[in-house]
Amino acid sequence: MSIREFAESGADLELVGIQKRFPGFTAIEELDLTIPAGSFFALLGPSGCGKTTTLRLVAGLEEPTAGRILIGGKDVTDTKAHQRPVNTVFQSYALFPHMSIIDNVAFGLKRRRIGDAQTKAHEALKLVELDHLAQRRPAQLSGGQQQRVALARAIVNRPALLLLDEPLGALDLKLRRQMQLELKTIQEEVGLTFLHVTHDQEEAMTMADTVAVMNKGAIEQMGAPEELYELPRTAFVANFLGKSNLFTGDVVGTTESAMTVDAGGHRITVATARSQRHRGLVTVGVRPEKVTLHAEQPDEVADRNLLGPGRVIDVSFAGVSTEYIVAVPGVGTMSVFAQNMTFGPVAHEGSEVWLSWDVEHGFGLSDEPDESSRFPADADTQSIAVQRREALITELEGS
Repeated sequence: MSIREFAESGADLELVGIQKRFPGFTAIEELDLTIPAGSFFALLGPSGCGKTTTLRLVAGLEEPTAGRILIGGKDVTDTKAHQRPVNTVFQSYALFPHMSIIDNVAFGLKRRRIGDAQTKAHEALKLVELDHLAQRRPAQLSGGQQQRVALARAIVNRPALLLLDEPLGALDLKLRRQMQLELKTIQEEVGLTFLHVTHDQEEAMTMADTVAVMNKGAIEQMGAPEELYELPRTAFVANFLGKSNLFTGDVVGTTESAMTVDAGGHRITVATARSQRHRGLVTVGVRPEKVTLHAEQPDEVADRNLLGPGRVIDVSFAGVSTEYIVAVPGVGTMSVFAQNMTFGPVAHEGSEVWLSWDVEHGFGLSDEPDESSRFPADADTQSIAVQRREALITELEGS
């Protein structure tokens, strides 16, 4: 049996009108979701957004308050967990410490009385490149190796759907990145359907074909990782997936290809095709790495936005790049990521700088901002993200 033929192909997953209510709160409001067979799908979101509850519903560890769960077209809503073609890899590896690695992997097959369990377990260990350690105990393996054993133990059962619940959270940064690539390779090799739950943006974007960003029990935006990052539709997605500089103001001019927003007395132009709203009070933004820092005022160019002068108020070295926080009168603070091409920062704290970016790199959000999110034209105004955080704190303190 070749490794490529080892696992059965994955099945599609469909959630129809799923609701989950616990005493005192609703974890999932109403969720409709279809995951194609053989895809690597990530549910991404902060703690409490409902992503782990969704995974537990699919696994059969929780029962939905309403709605249906279909795997491969078959309704499994009322099916017990052990009867579903699903296996789960948890953050805690849960390996049997008294058993060898090969016996850990073969354990489920033997319990189900499947023939040739040892051979199938060796095939699974070969898939995760650990067959040479088959006779060791879990305590003799590193954290990354134990995680791969847990993955082999899940795959050996040939599930139609493999659920990954924060599987890399216990690993250090370097090992986590290595495992991200290995997981993606394994998924492509065996052709199973992977549903990966995580709060780690990099993890989701590195591995998944499709990412769904969850917020308050609902999917805020779903699509390819590049689409979500380059064209976020809401302020939540723009700030949860990386960082964003956001500006709110009235649309004061439109052409066939672009619109111009007055944000705190500054004119910011965004491509019409990259904006969700085109009139009235809108929020637009740009990613920090798309912004260029200038030590001297550059010439104005038609297809570039220009803000300044501003004052650098913080410089943070981060290895491959340096983050500059710049206070710009009228729009508050902006973040700029500059790649470290030379030794030392290109600007120091207190330096006067100008900021520019291509019109095609901006984006416009679908959020309907109210007057409280508008930037007053003064030098002390903070970004919309800071304003919203302060508003949320005030709301929580008053509840």
